[in-house]
Amino acid sequence: MKLWDKGIDIDQKIEQFTVGNDREIDRHIAQYDVLASQAHAKMLEKVGLITSDELKLLQEQFDIMTKQLENDAFKIDAQFEDVHSKIEFELIQNLGEVGKKIHTARSRNDQVLVALHLYYKERLQDIRSKVGQFFDTLLSLAETHKDKVLPGYTHLQVAMPSSFGLWFSAYAEQLIDDVYLLDAALKVVDQNPLGSAAGYGSSFPIDREFTTQALGFSTLKYNVVAAQMSRGKSERTVAMALGSLSNTLSRFAMDICLYSSQNFDFIGFPDQLTTGSSIMPHKKNPDVFELIRGKCNRIQALPSEMILITNNLPSGYHRDYQLLKENMISGIETMTSVLEIFDYSITQIKVKSVDVGDPKYKFMYSVDKINTLVEQGISFREAYQQIGKQINEGTYEAGSVKNHSHEGSMGNLCLDKIREKFPK
Repeated sequence: MKLWDKGIDIDQKIEQFTVGNDREIDRHIAQYDVLASQAHAKMLEKVGLITSDELKLLQEQFDIMTKQLENDAFKIDAQFEDVHSKIEFELIQNLGEVGKKIHTARSRNDQVLVALHLYYKERLQDIRSKVGQFFDTLLSLAETHKDKVLPGYTHLQVAMPSSFGLWFSAYAEQLIDDVYLLDAALKVVDQNPLGSAAGYGSSFPIDREFTTQALGFSTLKYNVVAAQMSRGKSERTVAMALGSLSNTLSRFAMDICLYSSQNFDFIGFPDQLTTGSSIMPHKKNPDVFELIRGKCNRIQALPSEMILITNNLPSGYHRDYQLLKENMISGIETMTSVLEIFDYSITQIKVKSVDVGDPKYKFMYSVDKINTLVEQGISFREAYQQIGKQINEGTYEAGSVKNHSHEGSMGNLCLDKIREKFPK
């Protein structure tokens, strides 16, 4: 069944190419199309386009579909082009003429738009919640390990003393910036596009404020052309937010892979969280963090893809928009699973004691030694030259860490302040 079927047989190759794998992808938005169809039916009854008895019959069928979705019994067979044609077919099959009325005052473009907005909204809220949980985990680890020294690096060379408290809380505070973008994306998709029909509205006296409230949107996308143009704009905005979060997570995962190697040996994980080699029995590989890194790097390509598909399209609907769904939905589902496994794994981290007496860390406290000389009245430039000369001549003696007391330093992590910054 096709919603646009006019009795003309379509070339099978053309049909296969244009439908693509929409049937599989639409499984993710099926429940939202049912929700939107329910709200649309209630609105049609409110404005007198269907009767209360017809609404009751439609509602009964929507309840059946909802239960089928909950039980994973809702199937989109090959005879259907997408979830939208499947829903309308079921209504017509069971209700006859009443089922045929559901498409009054709406278009398939309308259906896709509102279903995707509802999907993006709920999934972004779920991702935001998981980011919050991960944030709390990192701050807890920062508090637990705040006094354990961790060498700091610049250019991958030993630089200055850091701490595990600084490391964990650095990524926690980075997540706050990512939440700012997630909230911005949420605000963009929390606008009801339903009622724009094919992009130019309807001559029926529909009540778009009613469906806005019924679907729980914060506001209405008033201009019907603007509502249609939100297709692509929403995806670009959501992709940017996911890309920012992915950047934070992939960098953190890279640190973990680096720090857990034998050359650094700062951290470890239970054997159950690692994998082995088919020929090297000693290997304990951090595959989960390598996959987190790879998956997040792939998500970071989403904004470019969304832009390239949509950046030169004129106003109105174009079939190009169909190509946005697959990787956009995949990115959202991937991010959800990444956050879950990252939080699960990082709680089992084993923080090791670093032997700061190891010769490779000999110069880690050189800046602190310079600062000691400055405190004794020597200018910074002169102190720098003195310590530099000792290093070059081989007379430098390793020192120890000074007290770092300013806000955000290893001796004053400001974890409570960072926690307060996290958007409520």
